[in-house]
Parts: sequence; structure tokens; C-alpha cells
Amino acid sequence: MAIFFTADTHLGHANIIKHRHRPFASAEEMDAALIGSINACVGHDDWLYHLGDFSFRGGDPAAYRARIHCRNIVLVLGNHDPVFADGTARPQFAALFKAVHNLVKVTVQIDGRAQIVVLCHYAMRVWDRSHHGTWHLYGHSHGSLPDDPKARSWDVGVDANGFAPLSVAQVADIMDRKQFVAVDHHGRRGPENDDKQGAS
Repeated sequence: MAIFFTADTHLGHANIIKHRHRPFASAEEMDAALIGSINACVGHDDWLYHLGDFSFRGGDPAAYRARIHCRNIVLVLGNHDPVFADGTARPQFAALFKAVHNLVKVTVQIDGRAQIVVLCHYAMRVWDRSHHGTWHLYGHSHGSLPDDPKARSWDVGVDANGFAPLSVAQVADIMDRKQFVAVDHHGRRGPENDDKQGAS
């Protein structure tokens, strides 16, 4: 069982092709390419964390979901997903996924060690235990938000990652190239000590 991350597929959304300069001639071509990319790397029993904006008004979310082979999709709600005014997902939409969250913390394994990952549709400057090595993955910005090499965060949206999901190993490689520097009072003793400090 492997774990993957993606965001901002915007299935059925023809205008996203123009807005984000996606290399597709139509929404149908885009949908086929994105779903095909998911099915090519995410197995039936793997887990896919989709960080929001699964589809848009141009199509049927249930029909798109039926075309994805992975049975374990967890959705982190985005601003284009169907929700009520209080931010909860509409039941018919939520039923398409293994679970639905606005923000969630998961633990993945990297070379035998546990790694905590904070998942949200939106990018954050600081997040729970960011100064203790926790990662943050997000979407929403479609690759337009400049990456911060001093933060253990990454845009997992399709526009920033070759229109494909990222595996845990791929995210780990990205994070390994970063050098954490705190932007607030947490971890100010230096990046080499950020995993050794007490909580505050």
C-alpha cells in the first residue's frame, strides 16, 4: 500500500485550461489525462489524498470518481468543492470519498520513521509542529505561489507537478532539499535544533 497526494484537478472545468495554460484542447481531454495519470501510478488499494477542487460545475463528480480505480481517496475540501455555508461537504458528494476534511494531519513512513504531514487546500506560513519537522502540503495556488526553500511545505496541485500525483518518496525528496528556518519565535535557536525544542 502506497500513499499519494494531489490537488486541483478541476475535472470538467473547461475554463481552467485557459486560466492556468493547461496543455489540453478540451475539458474531456484534460479529464482523461488527469484521471489516466492517477490510475497509472495509484493502485487500487493505495491511498490518495486529494487536497481540494476535485471537480467543477462542468461535470458529474460521481462519474469522475467512478473512473478512478483507487478505492481509498480522502478529500481535503477546496473552495470549488460543493459544501454548505458552514463548510461541511454536501452528503452526496462526501459519500464519494473514504473521508472528507477541511484540514487533516496524517502520518506516513519514510525509511522506517514516522513523518507527520498537515494537509490543507490552502498554504500556511506556520502549521502544527512546523518547527518540529512536520510537513505541510497544500493546493489552491496552481503553482503560482513561489516555493519557500526554508519551509517544509509544497504545492501538490497538478499544475505544479506535471499533472500527476506525488508519492511520499517524491515529497520526501523535495523536503530533503529544503533547510527549515522559522518565520516566527518557534525554532529561533537555529534550524539544526528545530526538532529538539520543546513545544510552545
